Amino acid sequence: MIRASGTAGFQSQPAPVASSGLTSAVAASLAVAALSLCLIATVTVLSTRAAMALPI
Repeated sequence: MIRASGTAGFQSQPAPVASSGLTSAVAASLAVAALSLCLIATVTVLSTRAAMALPI
């Protein structure tokens, strides 16, 4: 059996799914989310250290 070329599989060129503006917007929102997560972790660590320094 010989398969005809281009009838099955992923042999064709992929079509772009999203525009470059949408891609950059998603990248920017992921960067903001990562930055805010780091800020939350930093505030949590600093407040934990401050709470541990207080006498009971």
